[in-house]
Amino acid sequence: MRRYARYGGIAVIALLLLNLGLMWYADHPAEPFDPVAVAAARAKSKGVPLVLGQTLTLTEIELVQRTLDKPGGYLSNDILPPGVLLDNVPNWEFGVLVQVRDLSRFLRGEFSKSQAQSTEDTDLAEAEPHFAFSNNRWLLPSSESEYRAGISRTESYLDRLADQDQLDAQFYARADNLNLYLGEVERRLGNLSKRLSEGVARTEVAASMGTDPNAPPNASTPAETVRQTPWSQIDDVFYEARGACFAQVHILKAIDHDFARVLDDKNARVALRQIIQELEATQAPLNSPVILNGSPYGFFANHSLVIANYISRANAAIGDLRLQLERG
Repeated sequence: MRRYARYGGIAVIALLLLNLGLMWYADHPAEPFDPVAVAAARAKSKGVPLVLGQTLTLTEIELVQRTLDKPGGYLSNDILPPGVLLDNVPNWEFGVLVQVRDLSRFLRGEFSKSQAQSTEDTDLAEAEPHFAFSNNRWLLPSSESEYRAGISRTESYLDRLADQDQLDAQFYARADNLNLYLGEVERRLGNLSKRLSEGVARTEVAASMGTDPNAPPNASTPAETVRQTPWSQIDDVFYEARGACFAQVHILKAIDHDFARVLDDKNARVALRQIIQELEATQAPLNSPVILNGSPYGFFANHSLVIANYISRANAAIGDLRLQLERG
């Protein structure tokens, strides 16, 4: 009996060590890549020219592909160890997916259409709902299968875009549709910056206080509220922000390539590269086993405020870039 108990204990310890090893292996985000180099390599392998729009479209595909195929695979819908025991990478995955969904929507509704009344591309119209699918579904159809279907439809558009004999796939690199997309990025980053800063308790004046003074007051809304992210969610918001910035760094690098003429005409290329530099700073290695939430001027670091600073600086620069695109 003792022998069986000993063997059972060894088996439990071995299983525990195996799970710890798998957790360490899976607890890593995707590796960064060069969007222009990846697009050029794909065009060369297929024997087609690198045309306008290919870099940005392929960047969307690569972001999803690398999120699904990184070490440990896609974790957001895991229901068994080790994935179910991890939350940092799933939050990182969600941050990437939100940016991909925004880009997919703009590829369908803006970048691939010459004007508002133009017919939308059929492949991009089918791809967007796939990318908008729930990020944590493991039953059929699973999240992974839906995202791979979105990749397939986007690749179909990409192939037609590179085929000079097919004129039904188009990409329009204009200042107006780029400005619209950057407006969405600005709102996303602004939301992330606010949520990160709420890692420290903040007293906030109610937005309703700035409404029409002649309107009747809302008695149920206090003049001030104290907002603070629960301590258990500090790392969730941090890693979601890291994932969002990871995706935006690659998307903006692709935009720097595909919208080069527009940016040069508006003298805005330096501004875009400054934004990229600020967002790249959010990807610096984290030399701490946990996300610290020290007071703003305390002895310990506050990682949320550090990354919020870079995002806020990038967000302010996006506002300036949009003005340049409008005025030239």
